[in-house]
Amino acid sequence: MSEKKQSSVWEGFKAFLMRGNVVDLAVAVVIGAAFTNIVNSVVKGVINPLVGAIGTQNLDSYSSCLKSPCAGSGDNATGIRIMWGSVLGATLSFVITAAVVYFLMVLPMAKYLARMEARRKAKEGAQEVIEVSELEVLKEIRDALVAQRGSGHGQD
Repeated sequence: MSEKKQSSVWEGFKAFLMRGNVVDLAVAVVIGAAFTNIVNSVVKGVINPLVGAIGTQNLDSYSSCLKSPCAGSGDNATGIRIMWGSVLGATLSFVITAAVVYFLMVLPMAKYLARMEARRKAKEGAQEVIEVSELEVLKEIRDALVAQRGSGHGQD
């Protein structure tokens, strides 16, 4: 019985792995990890220097002191410090990354898919017109044959 149970568990596991969505998810994770390097390179190499030209690249040092005296950093820090600069930096980094992904990947892909869908619909529409035209021609031939038979029977 143990062998049968182990076999069914193995079969279930194989069925789980072979489902399309699991394989698609694995591919998406791998591609996403590779794509992360591209996005990070664009953000660090292009966007951050542009933002740094306007302001500062490192917002982590900005903070406000809630309870004095605020001195030192790390384990030697005294007082109660709110590190709002790191939160702002992470937020800006997220917004910039999202903008890079949207404008460099999502938007062009959406436009490409819309063009492909429009071409597909145009092709289907043309095929329908051809099919309707063929149907009309066949109806005309049928009507002509019926008329020809009808006039042929009248002369006999």
